[in-house]
Amino acid sequence: MSSTRAEKLMVLIPDRISDILVKGEYQPNYYNPGQLFDEVHIVTTTDDRPDLAALQRTVGRARLFMHNVPEQPLMVSGDWQQWWKKPLRDWATAGVELARAIKPQLIRVHGADWNIYLAAQIRKKLGIPFVASLHINPDVNPVRRYLGQDLTPQQQNHNAFFDYLEREGLRSADLVMPVYEPILPYLQRLGVLRVKVCYNILNGEQLRVKENYRAGRPFRIISVGRLIPEKNPANLIEAVAHLHDTELTIVGDGPERPNLEALTERRGVSARIHFKPAVPNDDLCAQMPDFDLFAIHTEYWELNKSLLEALLTGMPIVMNRRHGLPVPELADADFVRFVENTVDGYENAIRQLMQDDGAREALGRRARAHAAAHWSPEITEQVVVDIYRQFMKPAA
Repeated sequence: MSSTRAEKLMVLIPDRISDILVKGEYQPNYYNPGQLFDEVHIVTTTDDRPDLAALQRTVGRARLFMHNVPEQPLMVSGDWQQWWKKPLRDWATAGVELARAIKPQLIRVHGADWNIYLAAQIRKKLGIPFVASLHINPDVNPVRRYLGQDLTPQQQNHNAFFDYLEREGLRSADLVMPVYEPILPYLQRLGVLRVKVCYNILNGEQLRVKENYRAGRPFRIISVGRLIPEKNPANLIEAVAHLHDTELTIVGDGPERPNLEALTERRGVSARIHFKPAVPNDDLCAQMPDFDLFAIHTEYWELNKSLLEALLTGMPIVMNRRHGLPVPELADADFVRFVENTVDGYENAIRQLMQDDGAREALGRRARAHAAAHWSPEITEQVVVDIYRQFMKPAA
């Protein structure tokens, strides 16, 4: 960092940081890649007041400041399309004035919610450039939306409101950085032209490479992901129930957890299947190589962080073939063992890999080699740092 001038970054997020801190999901320098900035001003569109001492690791040595520009949920109700422009601009005024006082060289937006509309207004009023990362394809995994064909007029207006926030913000960005290729079709549909895929920067300080591929006794399997219908590991649990001398650790939480815990009780395997709703990312990355196999079920069209962490560790991976188009980054991949999302699919693959140390090691080492060449923390961080340098204004 420069000792003669203060490089300032303003980060706009829609999240309650306190909830993320409780889960332990933050990694070092998450909000200040490469420790490029001397000051980082995090602005949340909630009323959250997180513990700044706990959050400091996300900005490295930079001075950390926290601000709130809370969203106004009541604005979404009613026939908003008749009066939306002025109230939204009025709401954004506080954030614009905050940016005027801070004078950041760059604004970074995480996600496309109220925060990206605010970034667009700051850019329009003050000329401060902003780049935005997008972490899902809303066409496939919609958030803040009502789903279904028979929506009420109020629900339709609600959806249209958030469609507008996303569209206006994304089209105004100096660059949109989707974190994997499956997000690209959504951006193309919206007519967003300034786009570069920037994969998630992973926890390089804690990731360990797996070196010992001798099968453990018991054979230890880890599965990481939210426990929601689209990622329900019930078939994996059933497969493990059939495989003696195996243990399964499920890291993650969600509405399916009670049903899954009840399933392990019915199958009599509660002693061999362990649920861990939250594990700090530092611990998860450090512990990953101690397992023998990484196995998941997901129908999401994504390349998520937990899978990238397993690939970079060199874990042998078993996962399902999703319905619909394959994830482009995994299409025809020889570094993942793909199975049908059935009990037999998981059971047969796990049994074969349990019995063949050589095949399991070869699969893991292929995963590590491919991931290191494409998604290593050093590569992905440098991509983002170069983008920041390209768009940031000179410090005053």
